[in-house]
Amino acid sequence: MAISYPLSLPTAAGIAKVRLTANSIVGISSSPFTAKQQVYKYPGQFWEADITLPPMKRVDAEYWISFLLKLGGSYGTFLLGDPNAATPRGVATGTPLVNGASQTGQELVTDGWTTSTTGILKAGDYIQLGSASSAQLYKVLDDVNSNGSGQATLTIYPDLRSSPSDNATITVSNAKGVFRLANGQQAWDINEASIYGITFPAREAL
Repeated sequence: MAISYPLSLPTAAGIAKVRLTANSIVGISSSPFTAKQQVYKYPGQFWEADITLPPMKRVDAEYWISFLLKLGGSYGTFLLGDPNAATPRGVATGTPLVNGASQTGQELVTDGWTTSTTGILKAGDYIQLGSASSAQLYKVLDDVNSNGSGQATLTIYPDLRSSPSDNATITVSNAKGVFRLANGQQAWDINEASIYGITFPAREAL
């Protein structure tokens, strides 16, 4: 059977720890005479993750090992989000949609929320734009209130990679992005008690 990407994470044993890293590419040059700096923000922003699984017996470990081998190193992709933030801190009610095409940058204008709601989203909540292979993961950077028309402007990280379509769906629960393994190698440990140890690094697939 052909493998279809992106894969979903196995549910066996769950995840013990995820280290998420937000990367922003910035160029800085300093004058050798005055030490004055020139700073340029490049459009490159992306997520990285180091994933540690709990110690497990073979019955669970083989699902994870098979998952990793299906990826073929950095070739295949999988869906990943913050497992501790699947539920938003904010109210997050309504049917949120992108409000207007051709949006770029660090702000996203939205509508479709429950009207006049304080804390419709909270700083640190995640949203997802797109689905399956086009899923993109964004983090909300400020508390957000909806107005009387159900509109709200979100400040997000990273900046929008592409302009979402007007009325595109915004996912607020269990938000995920598309990732791939950070390199072509995958190893796992097996100790004398037949306990498996598995860790793997990943990078957002752009």
